[in-house]
Amino acid sequence: MTAEAPSVAQHGALVPVSVHFDDLDALGLLHNARYPLIIERAWTAYWEERGLRYEGDWAAAGDACNAVKELRLTYELPVNRTGAYAVHLWLERLGNTGLTYGFRFCSADGSVTYAHGSRVLVRLDPATLRPAPWSDLFRSLGRQLLRPER
Repeated sequence: MTAEAPSVAQHGALVPVSVHFDDLDALGLLHNARYPLIIERAWTAYWEERGLRYEGDWAAAGDACNAVKELRLTYELPVNRTGAYAVHLWLERLGNTGLTYGFRFCSADGSVTYAHGSRVLVRLDPATLRPAPWSDLFRSLGRQLLRPER
């Protein structure tokens, strides 16, 4: 069973990722805990290509000073080999201090979905760790990833 594949051409970004031998479990399947890690790496690559990077200093991190509020992940098909794959990324919602992004872990061409889900992030003020608004630059870049309303 595969999930319905959203059209990559219509929204979001398809980011290449790799599955390595040490990502597999004892049965030769991509370990369930590796999916969120690989998806996070895809997001990091996406934002870094657009000039947004985290350098290890929360005060200077800007929009990278955020925390995960919720993660939902559904596994559809097992990944049972190393190699090239992709993560399809998009924003479902871009609020003042939070956002919800959607993702699919998929084949390199985006045609086969192995897992899909969403994650809610909250932008934080580095001094108080309370919700803080996204920057204008981040909001502008984020709007490009918004999924069209269904």
